[in-house]
Amino acid sequence: MLRTLTLLFLFVAVLGFQPMAQRALDTIETELGKVVLYSNKSWAFLHVSTFDGIMNPRIHQLMLAQDPSFNHPWSNDVCFTSRNDMSKLQDTLWLCVNDDYDQNFSIPAPGIVTSRYGPRSGRNHNGIDIDLETGDTVYAAWTGKVRYAKYNDGGFGNLVIIRHPNGLETLYAHLSKFLVYPDQDIVAGEPIALGGNTGHSFGAHLHFEIRFYDVPMNPEEIIDFSKKQLKNDNLFVHKGLFRPGAKPSDYYEDHPAEITQAPVVVRIPQVRYYKVRPGDTLTEIAARNSITVSQLCQLNGIKPTTVLQVGRSLRVK
Repeated sequence: MLRTLTLLFLFVAVLGFQPMAQRALDTIETELGKVVLYSNKSWAFLHVSTFDGIMNPRIHQLMLAQDPSFNHPWSNDVCFTSRNDMSKLQDTLWLCVNDDYDQNFSIPAPGIVTSRYGPRSGRNHNGIDIDLETGDTVYAAWTGKVRYAKYNDGGFGNLVIIRHPNGLETLYAHLSKFLVYPDQDIVAGEPIALGGNTGHSFGAHLHFEIRFYDVPMNPEEIIDFSKKQLKNDNLFVHKGLFRPGAKPSDYYEDHPAEITQAPVVVRIPQVRYYKVRPGDTLTEIAARNSITVSQLCQLNGIKPTTVLQVGRSLRVK
């Protein structure tokens, strides 16, 4: 223990407590807790999250109203946290997949699509494969929180999963290197990993999935990969989206009578985040986002005396 404490206090003396804008390199277990090491040779204690996994309470309440068995737990250790049966969906749900203020979608990798969602080798390919070279940067599609970032022996290799306030999760597989750690807050377009060829992969590429309550859907329902942009800020979720091999929006073509059954929805602003910059204070951030310091602290579970870390994402709505 003495050696651990000595090393830790050496880090304090030489590097200081507060990391500047950087990426996470590694974590170290110490007697005082887990420490995250950053690329600029700074460090910080890893905050132990008590987060329950629900990032969109409106959607979660609508899901429970349709069937109480729907669940969406949070885990850093398993790839799939639940086995929800989407055939139980009776109503169409509305999701705003892009933030009203930040317009914060980012293409996860700029390469061409080499394999689409649908049947492949006798099974369903649950995502989109995007061409890249080993070492190319992979980016977060939306703002959110990292749920999973480790090697997956089920075929995905090095895998990152991010849960988003819009109700979706995105999955990034076959990576060569992690640039994030579990429970880290992420901003859309932020580098999260380097592409690679790990797991069950034949040649470097990014396997990218979009999931809703742990069930994959066709990413091309939402994203135009040729134009590298969203098709629409709105997504209407119905059980047809989760049919294996479903093509974008082909469910209503087969079931035209069900179009009129979609409920009327009211556009509700989604969660919004602000990334801390050098020199920022809670007062300035609150004023810039038209809220009070007390509201800012309540949204993020912090105190007015909390020391801000540059690069941290604070919820401002």
